[in-house]
Amino acid sequence: MGEVMLEAFRARILERKPLRLRGGGSKDFYGGLVSGDLLDTAGHAGIVSYEPTELVITARCGTPLAELESALATRQQCLACEPPHFGAATVGGAVAAGLAGPRRAAVGGMRDFVLGVKLMDGEGRVHRFGGEVMKNVAGFDVSRLIAGSLGTLGLVLEVSLKVLPVPPGDASLRFEMPQDKALEALNRWAGQPLPLVANCWQDGVLTLRLSGAQAAVSAACARLGGEAIDGVEAVAFWQGLREQDAEYFAGDVPLWRLSVPSVAPPLDLPGTTLIEWGGAQRWLRGDVDPLRIRELATRVGGHATLFRGGDKAAGVFAPLQPALMEVHRRLKQSFDPYRVFNPGRMYPEL
Repeated sequence: MGEVMLEAFRARILERKPLRLRGGGSKDFYGGLVSGDLLDTAGHAGIVSYEPTELVITARCGTPLAELESALATRQQCLACEPPHFGAATVGGAVAAGLAGPRRAAVGGMRDFVLGVKLMDGEGRVHRFGGEVMKNVAGFDVSRLIAGSLGTLGLVLEVSLKVLPVPPGDASLRFEMPQDKALEALNRWAGQPLPLVANCWQDGVLTLRLSGAQAAVSAACARLGGEAIDGVEAVAFWQGLREQDAEYFAGDVPLWRLSVPSVAPPLDLPGTTLIEWGGAQRWLRGDVDPLRIRELATRVGGHATLFRGGDKAAGVFAPLQPALMEVHRRLKQSFDPYRVFNPGRMYPEL
């Protein structure tokens, strides 16, 4: 069945017509407007191998992310970067989007967990990059390059991911403090030996998540103080943040994601703010002028992305400098010379 589907994929690609790649369709909102016919990858599914002792799992692109996580849970393991589902996410879509959840600042992003990929390029050829061991880092790391490329370089057929044990201890704390004090505290705590794995500031409230050995978590809670959050409530809070079904994300108001240095001060922008990743990821909901928000993000050493909603005419992602755009063009030419895969999903030129 797998080879039959690969041949079907190859036949569509060799027509050299633009294709919109889709697994579960959970991230259709993300990125620029894509032209072309739909290429549904959901049927190419299944876990190829799982080696709990090696902390590696390999799955086909159409495998539901929930199915993979369920298999990991039976061995008390997880994808520590917490890629969001946003509905019926697939493994291939999660890698292509490259998104991560609240634990990103502590454990790394999706690309840090990609060990290897099996990829079909724009000429229907199948390539393998990376491997199934954590030490495979020789040469140009194409497997990590694919993470976050939004399907513009090729069709991910299989992916091997590093997994981690579920931490035995977990606790959440809540503090009332203004944004500037919260940023100061987060940057101060980041330099201390605390098992901090996630944080969120919104409306004058800073919430922390601590995970690791139970003794370390208990000691950190006693040291930090704050209000302890009930386990059920804490799970719902972090899940709502990961899946963006918390109240903050509801509605049709444009949602901007700003990636900035954690030490950047509060940004003077209209709208409502939510801060994650120790201050490095800041969400803004509001009808903000794209030029203004991008100029301000650049000024503090970061960039801004129109994550959801709003007018995409000004571009979803921050404009690239000419030299960096040329690198993107060359990569696109190498992997997809006929512009088959998701043209326009990242930039109109690609």
